[in-house]
Amino acid sequence: MRWLFLPSLLLLALLPATARAADESKIDAAIPEIDRLFAEFQVDSHTPGLVYGIVANGRLVHVRGFGVQELVRKRPVTPDSLFRIASMTKAFTALSILKLREDGKLSLDDLAEAYVPEMRGWAYPTRDSPRIRIRDLLTHSAGFVDDNPWGDRQTPLPEAEFTRMLAAGVPFSTAPGSRYEYSNFGYAVLGRIIANVSGMPYRRYVEQSLLVPLGMTSSGYAVNEWPLERRALGYRWEEGRWKSEPDMVDGAFGAMGGLQTSANDYARWVAFLLSAWPPRDDPQTGPVSRGAVRMLAEGSNFVTIAQRNGRSGATACRQAAAYGFGMRVAQDCDLGLTLAHGGGYPGYGSHVMLMPDHGVGIFVFTNRTYNGGSGPAWDAAVALRQAGALIAGTVPVSALLADGYAAAGRIYAAGDVGAARAHLAMNFLMDSDMDSWTRKLAAVRNEVGTCRTDAPVTATGTLSGSFTWTCDRGRVAGTILLAPTATAQIQELKIAIKTP
Repeated sequence: MRWLFLPSLLLLALLPATARAADESKIDAAIPEIDRLFAEFQVDSHTPGLVYGIVANGRLVHVRGFGVQELVRKRPVTPDSLFRIASMTKAFTALSILKLREDGKLSLDDLAEAYVPEMRGWAYPTRDSPRIRIRDLLTHSAGFVDDNPWGDRQTPLPEAEFTRMLAAGVPFSTAPGSRYEYSNFGYAVLGRIIANVSGMPYRRYVEQSLLVPLGMTSSGYAVNEWPLERRALGYRWEEGRWKSEPDMVDGAFGAMGGLQTSANDYARWVAFLLSAWPPRDDPQTGPVSRGAVRMLAEGSNFVTIAQRNGRSGATACRQAAAYGFGMRVAQDCDLGLTLAHGGGYPGYGSHVMLMPDHGVGIFVFTNRTYNGGSGPAWDAAVALRQAGALIAGTVPVSALLADGYAAAGRIYAAGDVGAARAHLAMNFLMDSDMDSWTRKLAAVRNEVGTCRTDAPVTATGTLSGSFTWTCDRGRVAGTILLAPTATAQIQELKIAIKTP
């Protein structure tokens, strides 16, 4: 079954006026293949139930459920079924920190112990270890050990016990700031920072600052506050059969993975995140500024080379990847900038991947332990690309670039850089003198003749662009780069005859 929904006014309000626009007709054409990918994954991975969604153009354009919420009454999964999304919660925690930063309540380079006094007496692993900053906690580089097996069971830890744990100190794996190592404990510390700085429990701050403003009225941390009929219950697959996983109540480690949400609600979150790209002058409509959201993509210094998830990963070019703030950030040669995160939890698995260059996001929730679904999520993204549904946005041509480009056209028409002398930066004729330019322009003009220099320039940035001119006897390709000065004169101009 496929559910269709009227566009949410909130989601449409988040869509930037100058955004990339995915081709929804081509998304529709790819849906049968993508449905098959997730249907096969649900069966092959022995997950009782699964729901996935595609967000594009500021709204949920497709959502599909497979299987059941629970194995007794066998209620089917719907877009309103509630799943715990495990470590995909970390992006909510990270953005809460960034909101507090935006409100002037803290700095990312502040020492964590300034807000969590129990950390002040810790014994660091070496005499030259720097003390832990908030930034280190966000990027999993605080020196804590990888703790997925242990951390996933800590959600219900009472706050008082967490306080005692913090006061006792913890052993370090490495010196802070020296290596990436995934730490649920570190994100629990961030939850404590949010609570202490905001003056309210972590869950209340996230609910009031992010969930309620985004209309995510079915999302929260205390899972038993919602009727059982709506909840996808968690299972693990063991020894050839499903076994129930016990519910974990909200506690001190909720900030690392405790959020429960539905596909309909989570689509609002994805649309909000994607709406932060590209940077622009439009009014701010979200609960956190677009600039703060884009900070999620600020990776740490510990960059790795990784294979893309999914079936295409073995043959695709490798990614440059790092952990940003609550998101894994990678540059993919086919998909562009990607932000992704998996969720693995007792009874649940999930994955989200965003393609800000195209304004498209894909997410999947399952109710089987550690069954994240990253493979079909990335395969779906590749299927959308192959269908031609992903359309990269264009950079607007600034007034400065348009003025510089017009000057470049005058230079070519005259065969003389002196025709736009006032538009040349101080280095221009130092790098190649007037005579050299005269000979270069004459050689090109002799071969191709007059060119139509009013062709559009393609901006690669506010102060840079590329162009192709059609000429009497061929074509000329070129690039222009303006200087970082108030008048933005031309610091570099390249032209060459375009060969077949």
